[in-house]
Amino acid sequence: MTTSTGTDWAAWQESWDRQQEWYMPDREERFRIMLDMVEVLVGTAPRVLDLACGTGSITARLLARFPRAISTGVDLDPALLAIARGTFEGDERVSFLTADLKDPDWRAKLPYDSYDAVLTATALHWLHSEPLAALYGQVAELVRDGGVFMNADHMIDDSTPRINAAERAQRHARMDQAKRDGALDWAEWWKVAAKDPVLAEPTARRFEIYGEHADGDTPSAGWHARVLQEKGFAEARGVWASPSDTLLLALK
Repeated sequence: MTTSTGTDWAAWQESWDRQQEWYMPDREERFRIMLDMVEVLVGTAPRVLDLACGTGSITARLLARFPRAISTGVDLDPALLAIARGTFEGDERVSFLTADLKDPDWRAKLPYDSYDAVLTATALHWLHSEPLAALYGQVAELVRDGGVFMNADHMIDDSTPRINAAERAQRHARMDQAKRDGALDWAEWWKVAAKDPVLAEPTARRFEIYGEHADGDTPSAGWHARVLQEKGFAEARGVWASPSDTLLLALK
């Protein structure tokens, strides 16, 4: 979709997807399982909170599969939100808002008091464990009874250091080869965004907010499941895993 700014938002979405897939070749598989679980647990017309939504990757796949879904995207990144808003401009099923998930009052801006599903992927590792646990408590209050929360992210089990080292070595060898074949990594993608006439200013602001990269934590899937249950979910466990990542599902 090209808007009045002359920006091809679909091209930016495609570029973002390719950059993310450099890190996660199985990215689409985790999205597919996430939406499978949405369908079986809360149906095909869910009200969804796309938490730390970025460019709206989850929302795009949600609406393609469930046209009657409604999505609220929340993020703090002005550049990624610009892409999200440009992509979904005019779609009444979708709204986006700027909020800092570390702000205890971030939920006050939401258009709904509760959601059938809260979904997030590859984002909450920007938080340390203590603010993440606090966020999980806030999310538990937003999810209706019988609703779900899902987080697909890098979750590290420190009890298996040799397995972890082997997995990391293989993953980085494949990433290095993909980069030699022309894939853009995170830093290079942002350099391109910084030169774009529409995204240059919000890109500069996002680096003022975040710095270069995450300094958060990557606790184990077991930690996530335990904390989510402590914060009010009835059940929680992984429903998909790669050698490095887990899709953790919590049922209210």
